[in-house]
Amino acid sequence: MAAAIDRFASDGFEHTKWAAIAGDVGIGEATLYYYYESKAHCLLTIMRTELTRFLERFQRATGPLENPNEALRVAVRAAYLGVPRDAQPRRILCNHLDLLSAPRLLESEERERRHSRALVRAIEQGWASLIRRGVESGDFPARDADLSARLALALVVAVWGWYRPDDQYTLDEIGLFTSEAVLRLVA
Repeated sequence: MAAAIDRFASDGFEHTKWAAIAGDVGIGEATLYYYYESKAHCLLTIMRTELTRFLERFQRATGPLENPNEALRVAVRAAYLGVPRDAQPRRILCNHLDLLSAPRLLESEERERRHSRALVRAIEQGWASLIRRGVESGDFPARDADLSARLALALVVAVWGWYRPDDQYTLDEIGLFTSEAVLRLVA
């Protein structure tokens, strides 16, 4: 999976050859089919893995916090936890979210797609629930929590479209700046 992430990040999914990934790993192309039925199955597995990590970071970060303002701030910052290299699967995920919209023909791809769609819903529901809690406590103005969550998430994940591991900004700086922007958006 690490070799596929490196190739997809550097060459793009469409331009990556399955044989190149096999060569990077030092195995035959046919051996890759033991792990993944297709290049798209590999991509969807990367996406599901990253969505799982995103949800886990959100839950870990916000679970113990009662104050909605602090929980939202911490949730945004948690989205950027990691080292610069962690941006690669996050960018791959964001660049290929369209794959989650239509059913896949291969069972393995469809399984990963459905699991990923469920994770997207869980992430959106978690963020909406946090915002709803803030509305109910009076910390946030009475607005549509679902729409606010989707807009906040759009702001958070948009970073992966332009951020690169050698960027002039650190992930911590981006997290701090973005958390303040999301708080202004919601509050």
